[in-house]
Amino acid sequence: MMGNIDPNAILKALRTIGRNDKLRAQFLSVIRDVERSLEYTDASIRDEITGPIIDALHGGEQVYRRRLRSGIVLDFYYRSKIARDFVMCDPERPDHVWEPQTTKLLMYLSTRAKNVIVGGAYFGDQAILVAKRIARNGGICHAFEPDYVQSQMLVHNAALNGLDNIKVIRMGLWSDNISTLTLVGEDAEAHSAPVTEPTATTQSSTFGATTVDSYLSRNGIEAVDLIMLDIEGGEYEALQGANGQLSLPVGRAPDVVFEIHRNYVDWTAGLQNTDIVKYLSALGYKLYAIRDFHSNYDMRGKPIELIPPESTYLEGPPHGFNMLAVKNPSVVDSKHFRICRDVSPKLLLHKDPRLHHPVDGLTHRSRRRGIEHR
Repeated sequence: MMGNIDPNAILKALRTIGRNDKLRAQFLSVIRDVERSLEYTDASIRDEITGPIIDALHGGEQVYRRRLRSGIVLDFYYRSKIARDFVMCDPERPDHVWEPQTTKLLMYLSTRAKNVIVGGAYFGDQAILVAKRIARNGGICHAFEPDYVQSQMLVHNAALNGLDNIKVIRMGLWSDNISTLTLVGEDAEAHSAPVTEPTATTQSSTFGATTVDSYLSRNGIEAVDLIMLDIEGGEYEALQGANGQLSLPVGRAPDVVFEIHRNYVDWTAGLQNTDIVKYLSALGYKLYAIRDFHSNYDMRGKPIELIPPESTYLEGPPHGFNMLAVKNPSVVDSKHFRICRDVSPKLLLHKDPRLHHPVDGLTHRSRRRGIEHR
């Protein structure tokens, strides 16, 4: 009889296999087959079954590489769900890294953009794609990433793809220019927080703050076309620091895509009554919640589904999603978009299809792959 199973021994064995590129790829192929074939609809198969195996195969200090359908190549550390779902992407050459519908939206909004600000640029999962799109316009992507390791990976990925139009700034976007900030939390889930009394411990991990308005002024930039913020709760602070840009009239004010999360925002009175939505609405913006998978999932051919704030279904455990703010409503008046009501912005394959699936449904294979996260 075999004795008690040692979890550490299993972890060591899987990590050993994972260090061999060929064997790791074969192992991942088998796990993809499991996700396609296993009937598991009560919860996320990725979170509960395949995810721990995938995690065990990968080390956080090793650099991994994947290529997108467009030819973009990205190197990254395996330190987040973003990395986990990217290595498990199906097809193996997807058109995005994370959040397929938000990425599609950013590509659409960047079509004629000259200056784009990305706050929380990470290793370039969206910033690199934006930079490549606006390069044809002579545009510049101003990518803010305060995490030193990830900012260096972003610089590396820009060079890897021959992009000289991405400017990496290791600062935090905030509501003032004088705060000293630090990151609280781990990797992709870390958020910026003011440091009131720097210590020897915090000094090495602190960074300066800047407002969008002052950054643009210092660099002689009159206007920005698009602002994308994924800074784990700092979005309202950053948008307050962009008041000058956001106050510009229709045709000059930037479009804005930003994350909102229940851990940082109280939406018990409705999404339309949150401070950040009221702030942007008072400046003349029309807002929508973006329906998306927080994963790597093939959404080619699917319209971008948007929900007005007052019609957004928000029940469930603490979760986050992205929002779009535009001053010109005609931006979303095209075949690329669909306005929905009384549904959730969280697309989740293992949840109620009436609330958490795209309006026109999913394929049979899709219904069997519960890979999304809360």
